[in-house]
Amino acid sequence: MHEPNPAQIGPGTHSAANNGRPAISVRQYSHAYQTGDGAETRLVEALRDIDLTVPPGQFISFLGPSGCGKTTLLNVLGGLEALQSPVIEIDGKAPKEGRPDIAYMFARPALFPWLRVLDNVMLGMEVRRVDPAERLDRAHGLIKSVGLGGFENAYPSQLSQGMRQRAALARTFALQSPVLLMDEPFGALDAQTKLTLQELLIELFEQGDRKTVIFVTHDLGEAIVLSDRIVVFSGRPGKIMKDYVVPIPHPRNVEELQGQKIYHEVYAELWKALAEAKKSTAGGS
Repeated sequence: MHEPNPAQIGPGTHSAANNGRPAISVRQYSHAYQTGDGAETRLVEALRDIDLTVPPGQFISFLGPSGCGKTTLLNVLGGLEALQSPVIEIDGKAPKEGRPDIAYMFARPALFPWLRVLDNVMLGMEVRRVDPAERLDRAHGLIKSVGLGGFENAYPSQLSQGMRQRAALARTFALQSPVLLMDEPFGALDAQTKLTLQELLIELFEQGDRKTVIFVTHDLGEAIVLSDRIVVFSGRPGKIMKDYVVPIPHPRNVEELQGQKIYHEVYAELWKALAEAKKSTAGGS
């Protein structure tokens, strides 16, 4: 077993920049929503009593059955869904949409079809009023880093799905937000492209000051190779069933790691936890 002490989990460290505060703090958070109309309205409990402390610079994956509230919690953290009780803080403040210290990457690239790759990557920086020369320089560097050099003037319709997701990844990292929220960003990709982008994400994550990443996925192998820590949710209402520190040091190579004994040991342990999570579903899937 690798049960963590939530307050002190490597490799994330408490930097002076946030005065020893955790990057993310969730205390006994529950979340419900209404479905249906009129007399058919009913309350659905999505999350129950979530406790989670994330130090700066840690990569965490959320795993669990469909409908267990993983994306709901991600949306609450990003300010895209209203906070139902004041027990969540990011760097000591309540979540709020549009915060410059938070970047959100969706499952689909969400590129503007009328903008070139370069303009799509620069758009978020323009909204945040980054100096024009700086955003151009930053965009060119990241486009090259994600393997899209030479495609700066291409439109999304001229790119493959994997290339569009590379552009979305460049746009996300271009914001230089210390907290990244990622909702199944590689879920729709083929296995080979997914492997390539996992390697790319690890490279970007390990460069300079590590960002705090919350990554939602249904892919257990993906969670293991990317994460410092994996949180397994039960079926709805989502509760944390297992909080697991991945005993694999950085730097990592995705392809090589999958041939190592430790990878398969971790996979087997977490597979059992996921099986228990699926059995725990209450009130439907």
